[in-house]
Amino acid sequence: MGSKKPFLAVLLIQTIYAGMFLVSKAAFNVGMNNFIFVFYRQAAATVFLVPLSIIFERKNVPPLSFVTFCKIFMLSLFGITLSLDVNGMALIYTSATLAAATTNCLPVITFFLAVLLRMETVKLRTSPGMAKIAGVLICIAGAATIAFYKGPRLQLLLHHRLFRNPTSQEHQSHVSSGATWMKGCLLMLMSNTFWGLWLVCQASIIKSYPAKLLLTTLQCLLSSIQSFFIAIALERDLHQWKLGWNVKLLAVAYTGIIVTGGTYYLQTWVIEKKGPVFLAMSTPFALVITMLCSATLLGEAISLGSILGGILLVGGLYSVLWGKSKEQKMEKTSSIAQAEKETEVKEEAASQSPPPPFFV
Repeated sequence: MGSKKPFLAVLLIQTIYAGMFLVSKAAFNVGMNNFIFVFYRQAAATVFLVPLSIIFERKNVPPLSFVTFCKIFMLSLFGITLSLDVNGMALIYTSATLAAATTNCLPVITFFLAVLLRMETVKLRTSPGMAKIAGVLICIAGAATIAFYKGPRLQLLLHHRLFRNPTSQEHQSHVSSGATWMKGCLLMLMSNTFWGLWLVCQASIIKSYPAKLLLTTLQCLLSSIQSFFIAIALERDLHQWKLGWNVKLLAVAYTGIIVTGGTYYLQTWVIEKKGPVFLAMSTPFALVITMLCSATLLGEAISLGSILGGILLVGGLYSVLWGKSKEQKMEKTSSIAQAEKETEVKEEAASQSPPPPFFV
């Protein structure tokens, strides 16, 4: 069961992220400012995590050097604050399904960043290396299929519009324009680049500051401060800052407490156990879940391109995971063989050494 925990954790993470795409899109559709939304979700996550950090890790607080603090500050700025702000702008221009689809570029970005930082190796002449490269290319093909090929649209018979929006038709025509759609795609790519940087750099930060819950709380606190100054600079209308008992409050509570507060900790744990690329390669699950929920809960039609792209993305996921698993087994076998060879050399040297002198 212990070996399955990382796989169950990434499945839970992607399910939560699928819900994030849906409720965030619903909140933006009713007019919520995305910069204010990011501030509220980070503030909610901070309020949720601070008591937990005090309860569970007050006795195991590692020293925090100024250099480490600066690294965490910059990691929070690019990997969380800017990533969420840019992602919110892109989600306004596009749809929840596209947001989940373009997130599948994250494995490619994370893979290349990890290779550049020498955290991941690729041996092109081996079958695991070829499988990893093939998986990345298949993921790119799947994401491109969903983004640029629609094909026939399939409408599920059983669906219920959970979040009705009187301006949904107007909004749909707005996001369907080619220029706006491409702008949203570029912003999604930028957001995922920041996110990939966060995933890769997180692994090195954990080594210098191993308290995962405290690290998550500190990042949420810093991101709250950063996003507040960005939001107050870009939106001065007090009416936009008010929350009522509606989908806006639901989106803030869900993304702040469950997504930011919960999944960031789970992601930190998975990165520590399996590495950043393993986590990034699980993102196709969020696309499949988002696609199904958009069709059943929001009444959206599923295009043939979405289905074909989803199949490609899952295939690419398992190709890379197979390559990583095979590579780890080969490295383990090689290390065992090397250890046995060294033991044999030592035993042979000991048997050939002359006996100790005998003194009377």
